[in-house]
Amino acid sequence: MTWRESLAPLRERNFRFYFASRFVNTAGNAMASVALAFAVLEISDDDPAALGYVLAAHTVPMVVLLLWGGVIADRFPRNVVLQVSNLASAFTQGAIAALVITGVAEIWMLVVLSVAHGTASALGFPAMASIMPQLVPRSELQQANALVSLARSGLVIIGPTLSALLVVGAGAGWALAVDAATWLVSAVLLGFVSLPAKERPAGQEGTLRELADGWQYFRSTTWLWVVVLGFGVLNAIHSGAWMTLGPARSKETIGEQGWGLVLSAEAVGLLVMTLILLRIPLQRPLLLGMLGVATLGVPIFLLGAHPVLGWLIVAGFIAGAGTEVFGMGWNLAMQEHVPDEMLSRAYSYDALGSFVAIPIGQILFGPIAAVYGFTDVLVVSGVAYVVVSLLVLLSPAVRRLPRVTSTTSQSAPAAP
Repeated sequence: MTWRESLAPLRERNFRFYFASRFVNTAGNAMASVALAFAVLEISDDDPAALGYVLAAHTVPMVVLLLWGGVIADRFPRNVVLQVSNLASAFTQGAIAALVITGVAEIWMLVVLSVAHGTASALGFPAMASIMPQLVPRSELQQANALVSLARSGLVIIGPTLSALLVVGAGAGWALAVDAATWLVSAVLLGFVSLPAKERPAGQEGTLRELADGWQYFRSTTWLWVVVLGFGVLNAIHSGAWMTLGPARSKETIGEQGWGLVLSAEAVGLLVMTLILLRIPLQRPLLLGMLGVATLGVPIFLLGAHPVLGWLIVAGFIAGAGTEVFGMGWNLAMQEHVPDEMLSRAYSYDALGSFVAIPIGQILFGPIAAVYGFTDVLVVSGVAYVVVSLLVLLSPAVRRLPRVTSTTSQSAPAAP
């Protein structure tokens, strides 16, 4: 595949504006995750449990409302659904930034605003995940997904480090304010994406019937529910061990800037792998994807057993590359095998199953680490992450799922 072919999706007007919207939004989000973590730790006197509560406050409404978001995205134009979600996110993140900057923020305030932000995310996530097949031809899906990943990876390389520096120099609130502004700009850019209005078929039943149809499709598609079941465990470990305990463990070992460097190393790995996937077709997307995602267990293990910055940077790079292989494989599996009229609901059931255990990890890992210690909890978590990733591959439907050629009907069977 030539570089000209790799950049072919940018010739599509809708994709160009969508790409610009994601680029701007990702720039803010790359800083926001680090800034929010250290803002909460500062307010709570370095209590990792408080960070878990704030993160869970975002995740719980997102999990509860994801299925509704999937129905909305399959019923209305997905670009409009995304616009509404982004505007709501701009407001909530702006409010959090203002509270932190003015020094009046309390944990309960951040929890309330995180609930509102999670609600907006539940509305927008299925639309964002499923819009790609409407923007580019099927033959360009891998290139389009890779271009979006390329922009994300490039920005995330410097975002966490810049955010950590900004937190040290000016305070976490300013990084959060940048994120709020990017949500707003992203919504404006989405206004230039033009998708046809969806016609509601005559005699179509209501939301509950549509949810039931989505569930029937989900449970009858083996590769889909097996991977989602595995990620119910993997995401709980990642959110609890890495995202909740990680900042607190880093603060006492490699420091805030060191934590930013490790996250940036992950982004470099993502970027390098994205460049590779721009040129090389990914066959057997879920087999390679699950092998790739297993590498995320390594930095979790090292952060507990041997928190040395150099080794963590190397492990972060490898984990980032593995994450991109899975992300690409999963998007191709969904976008090529799931019919478009079912795609948002399939993504919403995917997200529900994958995210449902995240609040448990966010809330429980802090208290568990307080009892058993950071070292033991992180070491066990890292090993468990690798084991669960490999167990998913025991399913032949996952291992053998092929790519779908550009000439295959979009309503082709979802599993071999």
